[in-house]
Amino acid sequence: MEEMVFDLRGRICPSTLLVAMKEMNDHRQQLQQGAVRLRLLLENRDATVTIPEMARNMGYQVEISKEGQHYELVISAPA
Repeated sequence: MEEMVFDLRGRICPSTLLVAMKEMNDHRQQLQQGAVRLRLLLENRDATVTIPEMARNMGYQVEISKEGQHYELVISAPA
């Protein structure tokens, strides 16, 4: 499985949400097939709520972790 990393540190919502949404739409087929997963690096705490909520509404799985001074969100294929 390929992992695509997007460093969105330094951005605030709604910019982080819009970028995440664009990448999920651009890679929709690969995500749904389980061929790729998206890893987002974020500093904005609000994005740890808005992005997972939107991704789950689209049917994806989301994992959230805190790594030092930033958060990592991993968006992957539906279960």
